[in-house]
Amino acid sequence: MMNIAATLATGSRPPRSGGAPGVRFFDAHPTPDDLRAEVLAGLAGSPKRLSPKLFYDARGSQLFDAITELPEYYPTRTEIGILCDHGEEMADLLGRGRVLLELGSGSSLKIRILLAALEPEIYIPIDISREHLRASAESLAEHFPALAIHATCADYSVPFELPIEGDREGLAAFFPGSSIGNFEPEAARALLLRVAALVGIGGRLLIGVDLRKERAVLEAAYDDAQGVTAAFNRNLLERLNRELDADFDLEAFVHRARYDDVQGRVEMHLESLREQTVTVAGQRFVFAAGETIHTENSYKYDIAGFHQLAAGAGFVPERVWTDPHRLFSVHCLRVEAC
Repeated sequence: MMNIAATLATGSRPPRSGGAPGVRFFDAHPTPDDLRAEVLAGLAGSPKRLSPKLFYDARGSQLFDAITELPEYYPTRTEIGILCDHGEEMADLLGRGRVLLELGSGSSLKIRILLAALEPEIYIPIDISREHLRASAESLAEHFPALAIHATCADYSVPFELPIEGDREGLAAFFPGSSIGNFEPEAARALLLRVAALVGIGGRLLIGVDLRKERAVLEAAYDDAQGVTAAFNRNLLERLNRELDADFDLEAFVHRARYDDVQGRVEMHLESLREQTVTVAGQRFVFAAGETIHTENSYKYDIAGFHQLAAGAGFVPERVWTDPHRLFSVHCLRVEAC
């Protein structure tokens, strides 16, 4: 077992006490000023944009959990199937009894499979949704009472410090759900470079990557018949109404999802149904009828293309697993240089 001091890293806020035994909570969540500046800059752009990380307040996280159970949304159940079928092989490559980081910890369904196989000494879930992260960490502590959990509320799309000090040899990271697809290719490479630096040379990353496929399958996954994804998208505006004193009329915006075959990505937008003016944090923004706010990209890769992206961040592929229909892939990458 590794002797890693589970102490607060420089630059993070103090851990909070309370909650389930075995759980320490480190809060490096962006401040309201950070949120305000990012939103105002995005809405002032042309075209207007908002980051998909803004989806994940408490309500947004609940809606995303509901999305993962929809019949049209194949990624979650397919990735879980791959983890169930190959978890022991993955644990052999990642190394047991060490430290495991998870980027975007979400609902913890997938990580339970990996934790059971890996039996790490320390688990560090990293997520931007504070209350969802806390609830997930406490639930995991009940299932894995011997596990030290260092829940870290942070925006992993920008540099941040891990809540550990000392020798980091043998770290492994888990990045499920094909969240890498939410980043523009150059930003995805930059994120992979940061992950490589976190786990160090010889460290490993287990990452889920959605694969290219038919337009109809992709568009249905992001525009379900029950309208859950539409509610998830519009919840972003409700969050801005609450946190930035905005006055979005949710009924004046409609969810749109389309696949761009040239870019190889699904785009999500919120389209203004009429000409209107919206105030956000005291600033006014004019929308034309049909104008959209671009809220998410989800890039799809082929295996060779993703390996090329990872190589640009210092990773070498060790193994890739797919489902029988080749809808989704899980890759084990090793850091060769960082």
